[in-house]
Amino acid sequence: MLRICNKVLGILTFFVFVWVNSLSAQTFNGAGGAIPDNGNPGIYSLEVSGLNPGILGTPWGLESVCINISHNYTGSLRIRLIAPNGENVLLTDCLGGEGHNFTNCCFRDDASESILFAGAPFTGTWKPFENIGYHNNGQNANGVWKLWVLDKDPNWIQGTVLNWSITFGNQAGAPFPFSSSNLPIVKINTNGQEIMDDPKIMANFEIIDNGPGGVNHPGDTPAYIGYIGIELRGSSSQTFPKKSYGFEIWDELGNEIDTTLLGMPAESDWILNANYSDKTLMRNALSYQIWQEMGHYATRYRFVELLLNNRYKGVYILSEKIKRDKNRVNIAKMSTSYNSGDNLTGGYIVKIDKMTGSGGDGWTSNFPPPAHPNGQYIYFQYEYPKAEDITPVQKAYIQNYVDAFEMVLDGSNFQNPEAGWRKYAVENTFIDYFIENEFSKNVDGYRLSTFLHKERDSRGGKLRMGPVWDYDLAWKNADYCGGNSYIGWAYQFPCPDDWWQVPFWWSRLLEDSIYTRNLRCRWNELRQSVLHKDHLYAYIDSIAFLLDGPQQRNFQAWPILGHYVWPNPWPIPTTYQGEILNLKNFIDMRLTWLDYNMPGDCWNTGIDPQSNYDPVVCVFSNGMLNINWKNRQFSQVELFTTSGSRMLVSEIPKGALDLTLPAEQLKSGLYIVRLTGEKNTAVAKVLVH
Repeated sequence: MLRICNKVLGILTFFVFVWVNSLSAQTFNGAGGAIPDNGNPGIYSLEVSGLNPGILGTPWGLESVCINISHNYTGSLRIRLIAPNGENVLLTDCLGGEGHNFTNCCFRDDASESILFAGAPFTGTWKPFENIGYHNNGQNANGVWKLWVLDKDPNWIQGTVLNWSITFGNQAGAPFPFSSSNLPIVKINTNGQEIMDDPKIMANFEIIDNGPGGVNHPGDTPAYIGYIGIELRGSSSQTFPKKSYGFEIWDELGNEIDTTLLGMPAESDWILNANYSDKTLMRNALSYQIWQEMGHYATRYRFVELLLNNRYKGVYILSEKIKRDKNRVNIAKMSTSYNSGDNLTGGYIVKIDKMTGSGGDGWTSNFPPPAHPNGQYIYFQYEYPKAEDITPVQKAYIQNYVDAFEMVLDGSNFQNPEAGWRKYAVENTFIDYFIENEFSKNVDGYRLSTFLHKERDSRGGKLRMGPVWDYDLAWKNADYCGGNSYIGWAYQFPCPDDWWQVPFWWSRLLEDSIYTRNLRCRWNELRQSVLHKDHLYAYIDSIAFLLDGPQQRNFQAWPILGHYVWPNPWPIPTTYQGEILNLKNFIDMRLTWLDYNMPGDCWNTGIDPQSNYDPVVCVFSNGMLNINWKNRQFSQVELFTTSGSRMLVSEIPKGALDLTLPAEQLKSGLYIVRLTGEKNTAVAKVLVH
């Protein structure tokens, strides 16, 4: 059962202390009380007085915290220790599921195992989520200490803090050892506020980046400093202890502002992705990289290390959020006044996803998924314009357009090059999206985190797949529904009882002989470049080298190597190097399987290299391909080798009578150009010297 934290207020205080003095340690005991069942935290206080020495540091300082709590659902409890100076340390957060109780459960930084891998009832000594040694910072320990306990599902089960204690001695804990990084360092200070799922809270924000090859230290002069509005991000991933965050760049008044971060184009919306269950830390980045190298916009990203409230949180990917912008999804900007004519036709971003998080408003497809034994359906959500901004007329337009695409795709004439599904959709984006999901064997592919967008008619119109998003469970990182197997098809999702199913599009497209021919040609082309094993391995090795030091700190903070984290498949590597090898082995086997099983025959392009050609002028010069035609309208141009391999594909702007394409990668030889439109098709030859 998943439960999401809410920000809560209120204090329930019980005050008592007992001072026990010995040569080696001094322990102070506090009473407890009922844990509030109204969404507010319980705060249970004890006073430290006369502690000698009273200044906390190392080796003398705070050694341990022990708690006794009666509760029948420990998975809903978040527990913090608050020092007299107001600083807090997170001891544990939502562990144990439906298990019961913390019984003589103690937290020490030098414990041999993390509380992450304990089970309810929690007993014994464990490493906390955050080092209690952060309190050993030179502060005076004399004063009121507080145990802060929040029941994140307060209407579920009541519980009680029975008692608790803190011990000071000469085996004090220490802060997490983080002094420098080869990665940029992101620093966020929430000034005592809890980060919630919604709404965003204001926080201070800094980036330390001394440039390529530089070493970054937490105390260095920031490359960027300002304010952000930050919230938790994700659905099931919010149950992980290492959280992902979404944030907006704000001014001091809380207004959104655009700015560039780490060399990425200026915008206000950004993501900090934790990649907790992906122990390579790079599956999302690998997916973005492949999509970008295929020739599409993909989310830009940088690896960073995160300090949240001066607590080390590990390696993150700082990335762009999928958003309409000239530097992101570059489609026409919409306005609430655009309710007719060409302005109404775009641009739009639509997604298929869970209804948690952003979005939620949308419409239900008229066509159920191939598997729907429990009444499953496909639901499209408005991503841009946002649900609160999109007008009723705009809603009707994009819904009708997608409905028409699905109706034609389901119809008997769906393969027709002019009147079939290509009238509504850009084929090469559907081909590349299929390849990306199948190569990665993405268990969430097509059915979750699936984006498509439509441009304004005057700028090309039609539906395009992408950008790609959320591949941390791909590349053999899911132990369910075939996600751990290098054979089989992701579009043939083998779990009919799962609520989120794959639209009928992908099986239907494979019934189109032109689509499968182009799919096979595109696969053959990519296997010589973007999807060549050596190229993929080189990228993986470059990221592993970049993360060599940071990943060691990450897994010291989150010691999950060798442990099961949902939904890791077995066997689970015990080292980071083992995780990288596991990823490479899957890629090797998956590529081989797809080489043998990718449908289509690339040789049959439908073009006879010896035939007479249309009066289209094609000239190759200085790495550029110049194509000119007259008195006809075309929407797409393709370039083939005489053996049928497609080398280039591009959309033609509406009304254009010529086009220039970069083609510097072409070798000397004869090539075939094909132009297609709703009413015209033309082919021509071009000789590359």
